Amino acid sequence: MATCEKCGNAYDKSFEVKIGGKVHVFDSFECAIAAVAPRCTHCGIAIIGHGLEASGKMYCCNHCALHAGEAGLNDRDDTASDRRADPDSNVFSSNAT
Repeated sequence: MATCEKCGNAYDKSFEVKIGGKVHVFDSFECAIAAVAPRCTHCGIAIIGHGLEASGKMYCCNHCALHAGEAGLNDRDDTASDRRADPDSNVFSSNAT
């Protein structure tokens, strides 16, 4: 039985996460996320998806990257390449005709 490195719970269903050659032990995804998930440079939220990276910094979404001054990133797999976000709004606009 292993002990979670985040909360200290000894649990028979704990699991290991290997990052950069270091092994971490957790009893839940909640503890794993709290301990090792990267944080958004702008808002500080734990990034549990793919996130965005620019200039060596991680962002949870394009909205936060834009607010931090990063341009040209896109967090959507969209065929409309001219789709842009207004950093002061949660609304995406498209210049597509």
